Amino acid sequence: MTTTFDRGAPAPAETDQGRRGSHALRWWVLAVLGVAQLMVVLDATVVNIALPAAQRDLGFSDGDRQWVVTGYALAFGSLLLLGGRLSDLFGRRNTFIIGLIGFAGASAVGGAATSFEMLVAARVGQGVFGALLAPAALSLLTVTFTEPGERAKAFGIFGAVAGAGGAIGLLLGGMLTEWANWRWVMFVNLAFAAVALIGAVLLLAKHVTTNRPKLDIPGTIVVTAALFGIVYGFSHAESTSWTNPVTLSFLIGGAVLIAVFAWLETKVKHPLLPLRIVLDRTRGGSFLTVFVMGIGMFAIFLFLTYYMQLSMGYSPIKTGLAFLPMVAAMVVSSTTVPSFVLPKLGPKVVMSGGFLIAAAGMAWLTQIGLQTGYSSHILPALILLGLGLGGAMSTAFQGATSGVHHEDAGVASAMINTSQQVGGSIGTALLSTIAASAATDYLSTRTPDPLTVAQSAVESYTTSFWWATAIFVAGALITAVLMPNTVPVPSEGEPVLAH
Repeated sequence: MTTTFDRGAPAPAETDQGRRGSHALRWWVLAVLGVAQLMVVLDATVVNIALPAAQRDLGFSDGDRQWVVTGYALAFGSLLLLGGRLSDLFGRRNTFIIGLIGFAGASAVGGAATSFEMLVAARVGQGVFGALLAPAALSLLTVTFTEPGERAKAFGIFGAVAGAGGAIGLLLGGMLTEWANWRWVMFVNLAFAAVALIGAVLLLAKHVTTNRPKLDIPGTIVVTAALFGIVYGFSHAESTSWTNPVTLSFLIGGAVLIAVFAWLETKVKHPLLPLRIVLDRTRGGSFLTVFVMGIGMFAIFLFLTYYMQLSMGYSPIKTGLAFLPMVAAMVVSSTTVPSFVLPKLGPKVVMSGGFLIAAAGMAWLTQIGLQTGYSSHILPALILLGLGLGGAMSTAFQGATSGVHHEDAGVASAMINTSQQVGGSIGTALLSTIAASAATDYLSTRTPDPLTVAQSAVESYTTSFWWATAIFVAGALITAVLMPNTVPVPSEGEPVLAH
């Protein structure tokens, strides 16, 4: 029996049994999309813990090490908008499957790498195919769940996966590196991709359209160059300085190209990013929420990982396990807030409140020292961060695709990932620079003995946590001003389930 039908076909009468079958299949689609999203998100952090082992094995320098992370970020961040539009033009199922196969292939190459160059090429390949995969997954979710009650639950679960993926990556990276080999950090993606690929082939309908796809070539070139410049500029600032000529050239060039892109999109007939997507207050406020979260969340994963491993002496696995309460709180918040709190309070209150709860958790972390304990100083902060970020993130994911037509669902979804990726790049460079300056300032007036050096590291972490607290408070204020307090309306649906 046909539960859904290709676009343009007349709708057959559907029995109660058919509706129940379609309902059950939708939740299986969510499981498939969640697996794919988890694979992409955790790959941003899972490699970090394995880097020292990979460096020893392949023999590359400390200076080269950053390119294993930056190569992925550059390809992923700069190609997301193109990937989102391609999924709109050539079909979300096709793009999703190609992204899965390509990501798995690049992961296999990375796991088998015999040189530094081969590993970086594999990471770039992961970024390229991830830029196809991530927007396709979210846009499939957007057009699959259009009934408000189901939509809230689905976006809550998907938001929990997106928010918790970084912490899960730290745990998985530690387990695979310590118990197996750093190469399994790459090979594990083959298992994720295989599960998602089988589900996609069985569950998702083939894309049928009579419209010839049209792509905004000038806009694509300009925005890809702009995003590359911005992501590279911030990555370069982290390893050099903000006044470095290369840093300034890429950052200024990227900003200028963003302005050129915005002008172009008002002139071309088939824009890559129709400005109606970002000028809507609900969607625009949601994109900004994800962007600010990307900046602030970096401090949690990076500096808290450093603190637990270097100051508290935790192993990689113990560090990953220490983040699990945050993941649990994020899952609880993401799956309950959209269904029960959002309809009563509205997105303005939910997102601003989420930011403030997360800011309280971040401020709690500023009290850490060389002798503080996990249960007193880290655990309560992680729970607050999980609760605040989970509720705000899941609401933002829902708001960012609110009311979009199905032909724009891919590029709207890509904007979410782009906002998070660019925010993370800014957070990486900004907070790393601030932390390094704080440590240097602390040591400048003291004798650099082992205790003082250890305390300087803690000073660098707490300073970055204070800045992240301020960033989250700023996010609450921005959301309160920009976001309308009306519950996001569903997107225009489209049949996506297979016969």
